[in-house]
Amino acid sequence: MFQPHLVQSREQVVDTMIDLTRLSNLHRTILAGSDSMELYLALRRRGLTRVATPTMCRIARGQHAIGLVAGQDSSSTIEGALNEISPFLSAHAAVAVLIDSRQSGSGVRIRSKLQQMGFQIEAGVRCQTGLVLSACRQDFRQMANAA
Repeated sequence: MFQPHLVQSREQVVDTMIDLTRLSNLHRTILAGSDSMELYLALRRRGLTRVATPTMCRIARGQHAIGLVAGQDSSSTIEGALNEISPFLSAHAAVAVLIDSRQSGSGVRIRSKLQQMGFQIEAGVRCQTGLVLSACRQDFRQMANAA
């Protein structure tokens, strides 16, 4: 059965992710998580054409400026999705992650995972379905070379 409140909450999450990452049609965007195909279709409906998932890309070359992770997954699954898109992200990439409101305490694990990957948390916005956390990576290649 069609449930308009679910559609509205999904649209709110997509709009929040777009706003937090400053996503435009010029950016290559990589998507992951159990809701990645729904997110893919929502972005395409908005006219964003440079959108892909890891299964659509043949070679991970660090050329995507934006990474989006969405789904009602556990924090370990979200961490896996972050690991999956990491090779596709550029040195100055931005990410947005939807953390489901039913996952108590998972925000801390995801936050530490993002920091471990070289991202600095910029903002968190509460939506109907959970928290959208955004982070930006500041020249990760220099950090990796220093280590």
